Amino acid sequence: MSGKPTLSGTFAALLMTSACAGFDSPDNLEPVAQGDGYQAQYRQPDVTRAEADLLRSETMNAQKCLPLGGAAGKGASIAASVLRGERLSRNDLLDVRIVDDDTFNGSYVVSRDGMLKLPFLPPIRAQGRSTDQVEADIASALLANDFYQDPPRISVRAADFASVSVGVSGAVFEPHAVEIGGVRGDTVDSLRQVASGASTEGRNLSAALRAAGGVRPDADISAVEVRRGGKIYRLDMRGVFEGKNTFDIMLLTGDEVRVPSRQCFQDDLMRPSPISPPGISLFLSNLTQPAQNNAASAVGQTVRQVPYGSRYMQAVIDANCVGGSRSTSADRSAVLFSRNPMTGVSVVIEREIEDLLRRADRDDFDPYLLPGDAMACYDSTVTNIAEIGRVLGVVSLIP
Repeated sequence: MSGKPTLSGTFAALLMTSACAGFDSPDNLEPVAQGDGYQAQYRQPDVTRAEADLLRSETMNAQKCLPLGGAAGKGASIAASVLRGERLSRNDLLDVRIVDDDTFNGSYVVSRDGMLKLPFLPPIRAQGRSTDQVEADIASALLANDFYQDPPRISVRAADFASVSVGVSGAVFEPHAVEIGGVRGDTVDSLRQVASGASTEGRNLSAALRAAGGVRPDADISAVEVRRGGKIYRLDMRGVFEGKNTFDIMLLTGDEVRVPSRQCFQDDLMRPSPISPPGISLFLSNLTQPAQNNAASAVGQTVRQVPYGSRYMQAVIDANCVGGSRSTSADRSAVLFSRNPMTGVSVVIEREIEDLLRRADRDDFDPYLLPGDAMACYDSTVTNIAEIGRVLGVVSLIP
């Protein structure tokens, strides 16, 4: 009698192993199980569905918030008096016209030092100033240099606004220097190019915040700081999330923007807006049976774009991790890989999909997705057993 194990015995052993084996919960540096992670929705649903204490996560998140830095929009009103209106910056194209004078008429580009340089006149400061202010300085220079006895009629108009480079730091997802306001060559409007005057929304503060990845959920948008010329101006941008026409300033090359942090997760900032991330690039892996690979599960090779404000369960459905045959698919689980954007510390959250789907308190344990998150799906126990049978079937064919 041979001591070699039979195929049926091996299958039985593997079957028991598959059915009985347990896996430890992922270890995390942050105490996410108690609700002390970046968002309280990370904590483990350790209460029964019958004893659920509903909708506590948002309150738990808010308890950790620092006070708002702005007060009733006062920061916006102070900045409005100084920064309102269109301001010129380096490389802007200006159209200068003086009545009955061809010497100074023409198109000029604001130089790198922020000066407008007309022939026979000293340089005139243009950086950070309005066209009205530049007109007044040109008139003064013409009189001072004896070109005119009386102030002439002068027109200075922006023919084209150049892109600007500004630094963005603080509670944004991708803090770095950004270039905003540029127009691609294939999108240039020829009629606007030859028209008198120019305007742009591409150099606005909101455009810079969005170019830096958008504001994080811990951002204090009541006191967004703009440093210009050694002075700091604070802007209240809460109206962006309240459906109001929020004051939005035009930025200049050399400006520095900083978004303070309230050191807490704010659920009400997890919505699309002009200063939110344009979307979430979510890394997905779904090798759930009967699909044999990501392509068969309609999952791209690397990432999938989902709207900002999407949650864990929405990504689970997007990755085809839920649904199908109830007898074989109801016991699936999924793992979310995320990172605290304030500390850079990673976190791993595992959920039993069917349990979360059926809980009335699911919103308390259904985390919001953040840019760069990743999700992996795991097979159900029944599918695992079927896979063991398939593998043993292949093994049995080997001589």
